[in-house]
Amino acid sequence: MIAPVPTLREWLAAEPYTLAMSSGFFGFFAHTGVLQAIEEARLPPAAVSGSSAGALVTGSWAAGVGAEALAEELLALERAHFWDPGFRPLGLLRGELFRAKLRDLLPVHRIDETRVPARISVYDVLGRKTVVRDRGSLPDAIHASCAVPFLFQPVWLEGRPHLDGGLLDRPGLAGVTAGTRVLHHHLSSRSPWRRSTSPALRIPAREDVHALVLDGLPRVSPFDLEAGHRAYERALAATRRAMDLPFDGAVLRMDA
Repeated sequence: MIAPVPTLREWLAAEPYTLAMSSGFFGFFAHTGVLQAIEEARLPPAAVSGSSAGALVTGSWAAGVGAEALAEELLALERAHFWDPGFRPLGLLRGELFRAKLRDLLPVHRIDETRVPARISVYDVLGRKTVVRDRGSLPDAIHASCAVPFLFQPVWLEGRPHLDGGLLDRPGLAGVTAGTRVLHHHLSSRSPWRRSTSPALRIPAREDVHALVLDGLPRVSPFDLEAGHRAYERALAATRRAMDLPFDGAVLRMDA
């Protein structure tokens, strides 16, 4: 007899899992919608990992910010809340407003004190490599992971400049040990600096990684934050539907 195919809800409930979320410019609105549907199902992850937009959402949740509270914060976001030009050669925004907002938002300020283990990917500019932050300042690590090149100035951690974690680790999986059971929310839209054929845009090909892909989400930018409302609402609604869909392969892909 062929065993019935589990739904996403059943897959999440079967064993502990890590929630990994990819980079994707202002994709944190969509990530938050996915996370809220997971919270509503009462099936939270045992650990989290992420890059850039994914680091912002998973890191905030690990620090104790619920998805609904995070959504309220993001949906009230205005460009003036993070727009602090410094006009240096390496980036337009100083990032001081963004980091202050993170410090006000996060109940826990150290990565090693979060309610579940958190791994945040950042790009070490001098070493030209991805570094995974699993201890130290959480606001600083999220800030660095979200420091989109040319938009934000590099963030200095331990005397070294760092930029967006999605530069080399778009999936946000660098900190996840092989063999770990992973639900990966993969943002399918590409960042402005990537070619459509970039290998970084491919869904991770790992046996232990099971991806949720929501196609057709609105693309959000600092100049169109209203699109973030639509991205959040559509991601939330789509993930609620996905909970009762079959989920036994590597990818569950659906229109948002």
